[in-house]
Amino acid sequence: MNRKGVEFSLTEVEPGLWKWQFQIGNVVTTGKTHSNLRGLAARRAQQRIDSELKKPPAPSVSQPHESKVQNASLEGTR
Repeated sequence: MNRKGVEFSLTEVEPGLWKWQFQIGNVVTTGKTHSNLRGLAARRAQQRIDSELKKPPAPSVSQPHESKVQNASLEGTR
């Protein structure tokens, strides 16, 4: 899937629990959300992408080939 030029994946881990992942630059962000609907889980991942895109870019202090990983959880209703 794609949101504003950012590719992201969405996988159902178990019924009602979705895992999402995307990468912006060298930073990989992953998270989980509870939803019985795939569309709602995708929307929550898209909202997180929008949030990350609004943040100013952090100065690069790591080596060019390293990736940083962020974990997040988006709480929802079942």
